[in-house]
Amino acid sequence: MAFRFLAAQVVVVTSSLAVAVVVASLVGPPLFHDHLLMAGVQGPSLEQLHAEQAYRDANLITLAVALPTAVLCAVAASIWLSRRLRTPLQNLTRAASTVADGNYRVRVPAGGTGPEVTSLANAFNTMADRLEHTEDLRRQMLSDLAHELRTPVSVLAVYLDGLEDEVVDWNLATHTVMAEQLTRLTRLVEDIDEVSRAQENRINLDLATEDLAELVHAAAAAARHTYADKGVELQVEAVPGTACVLVDRHRFGQVMDNLLTNALRHTPAGGRVTIRARVQGKDAVMIDVADTGDGMTKEHLAHIFERFYRADSARDRDHGGAGIGLTISRALVEAHGGALTATSAGPTAGSVFTLRLPVVPTEPT
Repeated sequence: MAFRFLAAQVVVVTSSLAVAVVVASLVGPPLFHDHLLMAGVQGPSLEQLHAEQAYRDANLITLAVALPTAVLCAVAASIWLSRRLRTPLQNLTRAASTVADGNYRVRVPAGGTGPEVTSLANAFNTMADRLEHTEDLRRQMLSDLAHELRTPVSVLAVYLDGLEDEVVDWNLATHTVMAEQLTRLTRLVEDIDEVSRAQENRINLDLATEDLAELVHAAAAAARHTYADKGVELQVEAVPGTACVLVDRHRFGQVMDNLLTNALRHTPAGGRVTIRARVQGKDAVMIDVADTGDGMTKEHLAHIFERFYRADSARDRDHGGAGIGLTISRALVEAHGGALTATSAGPTAGSVFTLRLPVVPTEPT
């Protein structure tokens, strides 16, 4: 690196001095001669000859001193720059090799070497953070999938062994148990395929203009029975009666079901979940699903829509959540041209999921 810096600067110095020599040799003497004549020094004379010779000698001395000085400065600058950049670049190289070997916890120090190298170091650290999180998520996903698959597979294996050993009879109860476990396996496979299709924009939507108030009340009605069973109050605040949205009714219901199921899962008995819908300006409608439940930390909020992410893995497993409902919901909302966000004031402070959809303009009457 030092040699490349030096070579580049020597080229610049040599080119600059070459131009200076040409100018000093071709332009300087005639110009100096003309100024002597204007100053009243008549020639040819001994005074004029000495003055012009002194001018040429001064130019040569100046160039002779400037050349080694410039080269020495170029060498010093090259060594300083190369040493200044070598250490952070070597750190980045070693860190990149470490990441390539599968260790995503390595980071490089940023700062002290200029904004460009600092930006590069920050970008590398951000990439390493995301890779580390992705790897952690992958491991958690494999663990979750193994857990989700283990229970139904174990139940099916036990019943099959029992049927083979004739200690279990094939009756309605056996059929029901095996059918439930097969349904659980099928639902898990469908959920995994669904989230992949949603995130890869491979979902076909059957769009139609729907009344917002009717959609919201239908979603609330579908969930009201399960809310009553748990003892959680479900409220629907006033919905604008004239607002219409262009949505796939089935997919919208799927999104609302995921949001309401998630709110119910994290709200204890005696709590409350509220659905609020409002028009925002002329272009969008906003639907809030607010609960008085567990709430979330900032860390959880940053990852809540990632596939298979769980704020509390053990708790969600016990309650049947696979950790992909919110991922599917966000992808479906974005496929409609909208957005899905989450906010929370912190643990035990409840959460609010906000669904934004473009509104269908009302035609003037």
